[in-house]
Amino acid sequence: MQRFASDRQVFFFEEYIPTDHHLAYLEIHAFEGTTVKAVRPRIPHGWSEGDREEALRKLLDELLELNNAARPILWFYTPVMYGFASHIDAGAVVYDCMDELANFKFAPPGLKEMETALIARADVMFTGGHSLYEAKRHLHGSIHPFPSSVDAAHFQRARDDFEEPFDQKVITGPKVGYYGVIDERLDLALIGAVAKARPGLSFIFIGPVTKIAPEDLPKASNIHYLGQKSYKDLPAYLSGWEAALMPFALNEATKFISPTKTPEYLAAGRPVVSTPVTDIIRHYGRTDGVFIARDANNFASACDDAIALKKKLDTGWLAAVDTMLRGSSWDATYSAMSALVDEAVTRRLLPERNAKGNHHHNLSRAKPSADYDYLIVGAGFAGSVLAERLACDGRKRVLLCDRRPHVAGNAYDFRNDDGILVHQYGPHIFHTNSQEVFSYLSRFTDWRPYEHRVLADVGGRQLPIPINRTTLNGLYGLDLGSDEQAAHFLASRAEPCNPIVTSRDVVVSQVGSDLYRTFFEGYTRKQWGLDPSQLDKSVTARIPTRVNTDDRYFLDAYQAMPRNGYTEMFEKMLDHENITVMTGTEYSAIKNDRLAKHTIFTGPIDEYFDFRFGQLPYRSLKFRHETHDVRRLLPVGVVNYPSESVPYTRVTEYKHLTGQIHPKTSISYEFACADGDPYYPIPRPENQALYKQYEALARERTDVTFVGRLGTYRYYNMDQVVGQALATYRRMGKTNSTAIAASAQW
Repeated sequence: MQRFASDRQVFFFEEYIPTDHHLAYLEIHAFEGTTVKAVRPRIPHGWSEGDREEALRKLLDELLELNNAARPILWFYTPVMYGFASHIDAGAVVYDCMDELANFKFAPPGLKEMETALIARADVMFTGGHSLYEAKRHLHGSIHPFPSSVDAAHFQRARDDFEEPFDQKVITGPKVGYYGVIDERLDLALIGAVAKARPGLSFIFIGPVTKIAPEDLPKASNIHYLGQKSYKDLPAYLSGWEAALMPFALNEATKFISPTKTPEYLAAGRPVVSTPVTDIIRHYGRTDGVFIARDANNFASACDDAIALKKKLDTGWLAAVDTMLRGSSWDATYSAMSALVDEAVTRRLLPERNAKGNHHHNLSRAKPSADYDYLIVGAGFAGSVLAERLACDGRKRVLLCDRRPHVAGNAYDFRNDDGILVHQYGPHIFHTNSQEVFSYLSRFTDWRPYEHRVLADVGGRQLPIPINRTTLNGLYGLDLGSDEQAAHFLASRAEPCNPIVTSRDVVVSQVGSDLYRTFFEGYTRKQWGLDPSQLDKSVTARIPTRVNTDDRYFLDAYQAMPRNGYTEMFEKMLDHENITVMTGTEYSAIKNDRLAKHTIFTGPIDEYFDFRFGQLPYRSLKFRHETHDVRRLLPVGVVNYPSESVPYTRVTEYKHLTGQIHPKTSISYEFACADGDPYYPIPRPENQALYKQYEALARERTDVTFVGRLGTYRYYNMDQVVGQALATYRRMGKTNSTAIAASAQW
């Protein structure tokens, strides 16, 4: 809130407080050291729920009117307050879902219904961790996980020599502690048992006690409840602890928690002992200094190990912790949230962006003349990148043509009749490890963070792909709890093949015949029209198998989607005075006009040479697009269908990819086929041999360069095509420089 308050007014509207006064009113107090104002509504005792809600509605209206807050951003931490605020004409509505509040003790009745209404209205939704995100991601089109952040510098003060607060200093013995709300989320029986097992340790608990009767708290001479303390004093208390505790019960209230305390304890230099909460294991399970224990005996032993680590002179574990925490700052979280909120506000201000139709830049489509430096055939990634580089950096005149009526190649996207942004030729997910490629494309687009996830529909069960530990547990009814157990299971199923030649060999050698048949055999037959035993190993070699629970389809450093779509990115790329674009134009119609000195051909290389040695085989795709009058249909962006009894290979729901907010949703069914536009070169030895004949012809030509998937008969991801195009441009520049130098010497 403090960071958002740097450029706007921020009011924190708190829960109402009963008053003896006969009228409702507001108390407004600034948070110390900030411009954030706490707004505390006071409601008379005895008012009915209806009267109370009406009073809160009027008080909120008065607050906004007094502060000239027209169209404010409404940011909800709880759905409970949505009822009296739902009438506000908001610039944007944010739902920041920190916990599954309906699972908490004494949750108000109707909370789930309130949340449903809030989610339907929200422009953007945040969750307090990945488990909560996974549970709710199907409910909203723009939902984003934000695990706990930390003010590392504040808590690192606990590593210095601190004057321990008096109420803790008088407690003797090594101290281990917990701070936070003390409620039904703590395992009280575990705390009592561990304290009994380690009588020489002092167990410190800091925080308010709620929803628990005092007599139910564990009592012992070495358990100390010090009450609630201020945030600024927490490092002083931490400085007196040998280790920090997170003794959470494993119940419905803790199912989705992602405790902020974890990075705070670690920043303070205190090893952490926790019960196996899902998000703690996900984010910190492999971190030195974090000990996970389920029962009292193991928890007590983990406390011993944590204290021993704290006393070690070797602080290498702390250096690793500090490196990890640098990626968890509140500044980084604020920056990411702020960008998403600004995007939501923009969507509200510019509703026409969600309207039917496409909005194109004014690309030059003049009648071509005969004095171009380059004719580029194909306006996909390869052709468009080279056109931009040659025109902008090389100052060359470029004619770019494409037989399709649009630029962007297979990445072309457009708004359908309902205004939903869809990919005409199937899902295109951008991911790369190349900073050069990402930086280059960032000149023409802003990005929307997006991590792609895919499920495979197997006998009605939807399981993660690539295969991971969750897949194995779901398919076989197992309870593999560690990476090591999953690796051992896969090793027991693997059937080594020597040598590995085909796609079948790759999969069977890694995971065995059963998983091969379940996930790969039918899908590959549909996709390629061939059995995996007839395909080169490269087809499945790039599909990983994992032993952890990471369900992201890609693991690249950069994973994002162009914020306004691929087509707009291409149009900005090609919006240059030196580029003339001719869409709906066949190369054969202009190739004899001698329009340019050099041709760059990104179409099929066999077509360029009039199929002299025969046609290179390709696999094609057909799509059936549908729009449904619901917000969301699929739990993830893509669901694969490996069974040969299902005619399509996968179904895509585009709002997952684009983050678009729309009351309807669009999907596409994808069918692989032999006829149609060429999509995928078929990797078989005889096909590669045929390509080599065309490649030999190409090498004899100095007036044409072949680039891209079709021009080099090789499968590339989008980022690889961009990288190839950039590298081609650099090579062309060197060749031209050499030619100029040779001419000057002559």
